[in-house]
Amino acid sequence: MNAKTTWRKSSYSANAGTCVELASSLDRIRDSKDPQGPTLRVDVAGFVQAVKGGRFDR
Repeated sequence: MNAKTTWRKSSYSANAGTCVELASSLDRIRDSKDPQGPTLRVDVAGFVQAVKGGRFDR
């Protein structure tokens, strides 16, 4: 991971902190509760489409 990577936290992270952060490179996400933990490489456009489509509803 690039040392200059910045992370954007979801605007919903304030709600119990159960959200994700997106890398500035737009190719990785991570758990906002565990910023030192693992990251997941993703196709961001596909991931956003899946979220908007409700595929990650509880």
